[in-house]
Formats: sequence, C-alpha cells, structure tokens
Amino acid sequence: MDPLLNDVPERLDTARLILRVPQAGDGLALWSAIRDSMVELREWMAWANDEASLETGEVFARGAHAQFHARQDLVFYGFARLDDGSEGPLLVASGLHRVDWKLGRFEIGYWRRSGFGGQGLVDEVVQALTALAFERLNAQRVEIRMDALNRRSWRVAERCGFTLEGTLRRDSLTPQGQPRDTRVYAKVRGVEWVPPASAPAPAPVSPLSGGDGG
Repeated sequence: MDPLLNDVPERLDTARLILRVPQAGDGLALWSAIRDSMVELREWMAWANDEASLETGEVFARGAHAQFHARQDLVFYGFARLDDGSEGPLLVASGLHRVDWKLGRFEIGYWRRSGFGGQGLVDEVVQALTALAFERLNAQRVEIRMDALNRRSWRVAERCGFTLEGTLRRDSLTPQGQPRDTRVYAKVRGVEWVPPASAPAPAPVSPLSGGDGG
C-alpha cells in the first residue's frame, strides 16, 4: 500500500499535553524551547548550535509539517494543555522517525524543554506514540536509540517498558565529532506489546474512506 494512504492522526491528547503536527508559525514556540534548553541539548543534538535561530526554528516546523503529510517522518510537538483547553508553551518535541511502512518499523525520538524534568512528560509522550504505532499504524517494531552516555534518555525507555537489545559500539558521532556508542531499545508486537484481547482488528485503509490524518 502506498504510504500516503496511511491515516495518521494529526493530534493526540495525553493527560497533560496536546501533541500535534508542526504547523507554519510554530517557529517561535520551537525556537523559544530550544533557546531555553540549549545548554542541555547541545551535548546530544547536532542541530543545537550557535547557528540555531528563530528562522531555523520556522524552517524546522514547516519542513516537519511537509514530511508528516508525505508520511516520511511523523513529528509531533507537545504543548502544555491549559485549563481552558488551549495550548501553552511547547514542552516536548518527539515523533516516529526512520519509518519503514512495509515492515512496520518506527523509531521514537524526543527532547524536553529544560526546567520541566522529573514530571514524566517524556514518558507520557513515549507511551502515546507507542500506542499510536502499534494500535493505529500496524507497527511490528518500535525502537528508541540514544547515546550510551545519555542516562536520562535510556531511563525513559526502561520506564516505558522497552527492552535493551544491545549497544552498537562506535556506530555514530557525537555533535562534537567524537565516536559514540548507541544503546538500542525496542518493543516488538507479540512480545513487549500484546494487543488487548477485546481490541477489534484494525480496519483496512481505503483511499475512499475518511480519516483524521492529513
């Protein structure tokens, strides 16, 4: 099936967040979160550098919007949900990456705005995207990968029930250009993730059917 026929929801509500597809105009919210988090992010993210700006934030947001609708990369921005139901500040950026639609493989990536740690917000997002992948997108495998030194990140994977499959030695570079090891966690259908017995089988996708995707 052509990936464009996959119906992917553009919004997911969690207990405290509104997760939605990036849109034109989100550059300011994204840049504000990056700027507040630069000290933490630059250790792990190559794009968190002195060249980052409001303009690059808007480019990121618009590019993510286009890739989502092309079903190439499924990015979600997590905004605090205010008491009146409106969006507050952007607190988490995440998504389903390295998508292989034929196999049903996805990789969850994430980063959190500085100053909002210890609240379980990233765990909340990971659980929502894991459910999306398995329950709506027929995932067979969902991965989380991170620098082996990034203990906060791999603790998220472990709290969310992912299994450590191994460590890839010297398989990529840090933002500073040094070789690094990568920890690989995963959930696999029928092992770490088993559908509820009462859950109906997913309906086949038809190009004529409606949906809440883009």
